Formats: sequence, C-alpha cells, structure tokens
Amino acid sequence: MGNSTPLSNTTYDILMALGYDAEFLYETIEMYINDAQKSNKQYLVDTWIKIKTDRQNHVNMLKEILEKEIYSS
Repeated sequence: MGNSTPLSNTTYDILMALGYDAEFLYETIEMYINDAQKSNKQYLVDTWIKIKTDRQNHVNMLKEILEKEIYSS
C-alpha cells in the first residue's frame, strides 16, 4: 500500500471542525435565514447573516492552519 502517514489528532480535529462549519454553512444556515425572512424578523435575519460571516471566517482560518499542519509534518 505504500508509505502512508497516520492522521494526527490535531489534523483530525481541524478536519472535524471544518466539516461541522461546512455542513452548517452549506446545509443549515440558509434555511435559518429563510425561516427568519418568512417570519418577518429582520433582527433574526441579521443575526444569522452575521453568524454565517463568522463561520466563513472560521472556515478560512481552519483552512490556513490545516495547510500549516500538513506541510509542517
């Protein structure tokens, strides 16, 4: 099977966090925003959009540290 390096705990942690944030961003958040819009609750729309932006920033941070984790091993 060739040389393969086992996945470190820290790399696994980063991948899991990326997965959670990605799932939230691509499967959940738009539903929450739409529900708030349908209920005419702009304060909730604004809150969900802010959370979406924050999560997108988290994904970017995690991608950066994943790259460091992979290439520093």
